[in-house]
Amino acid sequence: MDAEEVTDTAPRPAGRTLFSQGWRDVAFVHWALDPAVVAPLLPPGTRPDTTPDGRTWAGLVPFRMRRIGVLGLPGLPWVGSFLETNVRLYSVDARGRRGVVFRSLDADRLLPVLVARAAGLPYLWSRMRFDRDGDVLTYTSRRRWPGPRGAGGRMELRVGPRLTDPGPVERFLTGRWGLHQTAFGRTRYWPNEHPAWPLHRAELLTWDGDLLAAAGLPGVEGPPDSVLFSPGVDVRFGPRL
Repeated sequence: MDAEEVTDTAPRPAGRTLFSQGWRDVAFVHWALDPAVVAPLLPPGTRPDTTPDGRTWAGLVPFRMRRIGVLGLPGLPWVGSFLETNVRLYSVDARGRRGVVFRSLDADRLLPVLVARAAGLPYLWSRMRFDRDGDVLTYTSRRRWPGPRGAGGRMELRVGPRLTDPGPVERFLTGRWGLHQTAFGRTRYWPNEHPAWPLHRAELLTWDGDLLAAAGLPGVEGPPDSVLFSPGVDVRFGPRL
């Protein structure tokens, strides 16, 4: 089946709220890749999703997680709020559902890491920091457990003007309405819903790190092909399908 249309909001309801999250100060830094490089890293039953030029993408996405809530209850202010950086790929399944595949998710709060790992997500515990100086944002991380210990890096970017009409690549990279995950021996789809992203152009000033290589992408080097920023959205996830 062909991949479903790229949309700014979820193409289908996510179902009852399993948990909710606030994503804040989100940097989307992406490199374009040959789909053949990515295909072996995806779960069974999925293939690399591509933009019309035939390229797929690897993303490095640091942000502030705010107040995770469970089953519609109010978000937790301390244990549910932490810094996170994920390395993600882009996937589509046999039903045409577009999603992301997380190769790693570094977070600086141990309890959520342990809970998420029990659910099959590749979370890792890291020491992290976020700083803001005007329109310049800095994200730093250094992995603690389970490893490779010390993996991480420092990213600095400058936020630019608001995008009033995001193009097809920007919409492809941010309009993702679920994640593909291998759980208990089968590939599952975990849907989400949120408002359309408010997006800004951004300039990557510094990236010195090895999170992509640690996530199985050692050949991703050089300047990124897309750099975006969003102040964030509120998100809710439904049950895994």
